[in-house]
Amino acid sequence: MRNPVGLGFDTSAAHCAAALICGDQVLASRHEDMAKGQAERLFPLLEELLSQAGLDWPDLAVIGVGTGPGNFTGIRIAVAAARGLALSLGIPAIGISATEAAAHGLPRPCRIVLPLRKDQLLWQDFGAGAPGLPQQATTETLPPGLPPVLPAMPVAEAIARLALQRRDQPHPRPAPIYLRPADAAPSREPAPVILP
Repeated sequence: MRNPVGLGFDTSAAHCAAALICGDQVLASRHEDMAKGQAERLFPLLEELLSQAGLDWPDLAVIGVGTGPGNFTGIRIAVAAARGLALSLGIPAIGISATEAAAHGLPRPCRIVLPLRKDQLLWQDFGAGAPGLPQQATTETLPPGLPPVLPAMPVAEAIARLALQRRDQPHPRPAPIYLRPADAAPSREPAPVILP
């Protein structure tokens, strides 16, 4: 019997990244830098990876998705895609934060620091106990602690590996992680009347 296959993907930053993992083997992986256009590129990219690995959608056992923090729209694109795929394929979808993915495969304790936009940083400490939540800081306001370490593997590969590890555990549906409110606000005007 073949090991289960996990698909991991992420659009929470200026990229579209995906990886297929079976056991310890990377079957296919792709990382494309892009400031916009992830919604149009994600599914063709996933189809290309499946084709490269000689697989089809029903061969997947679990989907891992990057839940941010990061780009507001990018996170929503990936989370919606993962939820829809999981529902249609009847397999679990598991959300993985950007800092969890970056810390995967690293010795503990460690500190992950990832750049956000402008002068903002995303950071999280991982120790022997349960990790806290990702935090936002600037270079000047980053609290003292362990020296930051670089990720051990590409983000999509880490997401797929973590999803495979967690696929038999209870988990909530993937949900975006936001550190600040959206730039857009709901309209103050009353909603239009919908006629029968």
